[in-house]
Formats: sequence, C-alpha cells, structure tokens
Amino acid sequence: MIHLLRPRTLFAIMLVLILSVAVYGFAAANTVPASSAGDGSGAISGYDISNIHYALNAANPANIQTVTFDILPVSAGDVRITMDGATWSTCVNAAGSVTCAVSQPALTAASLRVVAAE
Repeated sequence: MIHLLRPRTLFAIMLVLILSVAVYGFAAANTVPASSAGDGSGAISGYDISNIHYALNAANPANIQTVTFDILPVSAGDVRITMDGATWSTCVNAAGSVTCAVSQPALTAASLRVVAAE
C-alpha cells in the first residue's frame, strides 16, 4: 500500500484520470447528423415478349440484321438480346416496341434470350 502513495505513482494516477476526463469530454462533444438506413425487398416479376420478328440483311440474307418484338410492361429501360449466348446487342424500347440492331449469321442463332430491366 505504501508504494501507491509515492509521488511518482500518484502523478501517474492523476495523469491517467486527467486524460480520461479529457478524452470523455472530447467524445461527448462529437455530433453526428441524422441519417437513414434500412432494408427492404420487392418482387421481380419479369417481362412478356411477343410478336418476335427477324429481318434478314438485304445484301447478305444469311445474316440477321434486326430483331423486333413487343415487351410488356413497356417500362423496360435497358433491353439486350443474344442469339448465340455470347454476343449481346443493345436494343431501343419505344413505348413497348423494341428494335435490336444485330449482325448475326442465321446459322449461329440458336435461341433468343432477352434481358430487360427498368
């Protein structure tokens, strides 16, 4: 108990207490603006594709030049297609009437895959 009353020990204890109070005072002065955070979910419903039409290239009818189709709901803002699973083409949606410019050999067109998002 005597070693706790030494001036060096008392000084160290006082220094720790002063620093603790100063750090607490600094932390108590911090302000954080209001913010929002949250979590939510919604259903992903998909699109209905109809009236698919393939137009051949006039100069080389072995190539598909455009693909057109109707999409519902018409709100799709980003529409892309692939017919070979590797080459993607960007499409233009005009109120549900979609046109895709492609340059695809008809022989490599195995299927039509449409990916759309709002």
